[in-house]
Amino acid sequence: MLTLKLDLSPWIELTDDQFYELCQHHRDYKFERNAKGELLMVPPTGGETGNRNMDLSYQLQSWSRRNPNLGIAFDSSTCFKLPNGANRSPDASWVKREKWEALTAEERRKFPPLCPDFVVELREAKLSRRESPTDSIKETREKMQEYRENGACLGWLIDPQTRSVEIYRSDREIEILQSPVTLSGEDVLPGFVLELRPVIGIN
Repeated sequence: MLTLKLDLSPWIELTDDQFYELCQHHRDYKFERNAKGELLMVPPTGGETGNRNMDLSYQLQSWSRRNPNLGIAFDSSTCFKLPNGANRSPDASWVKREKWEALTAEERRKFPPLCPDFVVELREAKLSRRESPTDSIKETREKMQEYRENGACLGWLIDPQTRSVEIYRSDREIEILQSPVTLSGEDVLPGFVLELRPVIGIN
């Protein structure tokens, strides 16, 4: 599905508080902002992707609840203010406990000003007729690179269309896995193993 990009800079430059209020007043829409300040209207997911997202979030939250001292998990509705100025909402994410507790109460209540330590982006299961596969994956890869450049230690780009996973680490080249059955949280999420079959669509 296509993301609508609006450049408001010729007329207005939204402050962080104004962007937050915009999102609160239009809860039926999902907004992001890129580092240039352009407003992005992100379309809702289809049924297949929504179900896979739910399974992904469930597995991450289940592990996080068993390890509450390590950090906190978030679903796709959470918007983070990245160090480069962008506002992004990963499909699933996790933040170390000490980083979360360093925020003020207001920073936690609004859009947390940090980049998650772990992020996941799940590519839409089906393409619209107007969307090219190249444009779709290019946009998602750019977001993954942005997370890495802003402090994410580990990131997964899960692509049900090709049944592949791209692994983004802070200190290594991108690794691509084809039809993996599980993914390890490595030393970022110790002991976390994601069962990929329900997420990637393998029966």
